[in-house]
Amino acid sequence: MVKKNLTQEDIDLFRQSIGEIAIVNSNKILLNQKEKPKPYPKSNSINLESPLFNTAIEPEKVGLEDSLSYTAPGVQNNVLKKLRKGFYGIDADIDLHGLTSNTAKNQLLHFLNNCVSTHLRCVHIVHGKGYRSLDNQPVLKNDLNLWLRQHKDVQAFCSAPPSAGGTGALFVLLKVHQLT
Repeated sequence: MVKKNLTQEDIDLFRQSIGEIAIVNSNKILLNQKEKPKPYPKSNSINLESPLFNTAIEPEKVGLEDSLSYTAPGVQNNVLKKLRKGFYGIDADIDLHGLTSNTAKNQLLHFLNNCVSTHLRCVHIVHGKGYRSLDNQPVLKNDLNLWLRQHKDVQAFCSAPPSAGGTGALFVLLKVHQLT
């Protein structure tokens, strides 16, 4: 950068245009001296009555050893890959196998409500493979496949790796609700 040579006339014109100056002793200036409003707690808007929304599309029935996977609309496939590899870490787990469909649904909804309200991100749900089900059709596995797809806070889910239950368990990724 080339240094400009200023004439005395330019210097005088500059001093005249800016006027008198005052030395600032501090660079922190409070613009508003009023008292700040006190914070108030955020109300919990989680509604246990209707966390599931109805979908016209019902997923296909799955068998004993079939793997499950799902990503909500707008969620990248990369998220599902990370979930399968255990990238998010398990924050909580629940074991539903052996329960009736209605009992499992109630426990699942309460569990997911608690997880969302305490800002947990990834949960492990054991549903069993369904070996004792009629006609070798797993009941809870198919129910969970539907319920989790309908749940408003579920972003993705996939069958767990063999060390965590295999096709008899799921890793579920929940939405993170921002505190405002």
